[in-house]
Amino acid sequence: MTAATSPRELPHPARDDIRLEGVLHALSDPMRLRVVRELAAADTEVTCSDVELPVSKSTTTHHFRVLRESGVIRQTYRGTAKMNGLRRDDLDALFPGLLDAVLAAARDQAARLAAP
Repeated sequence: MTAATSPRELPHPARDDIRLEGVLHALSDPMRLRVVRELAAADTEVTCSDVELPVSKSTTTHHFRVLRESGVIRQTYRGTAKMNGLRRDDLDALFPGLLDAVLAAARDQAARLAAP
């Protein structure tokens, strides 16, 4: 994991340090998968508060930290806002097709569960 160089920089794993089991663990939680789906749909960086989760603020912070530490997202400060974006390039390079397959499966599951 790369160390933060200042209090406003957060540590992220280098591409070569991202592990499949960590990514799969991060994506296995419904709230974290929801975050990833929203970030993928936004196709740009968004703030933590732009992603509404039905959990407490501290639990939301935990979910974002798990995603960051596993290498699924990158978090950067812009002023006082913490911006979040998918590390799609890194994930696609390491695990080709994984993110697209997970997002498609999540979308299909949501549609199936919403059907009468």
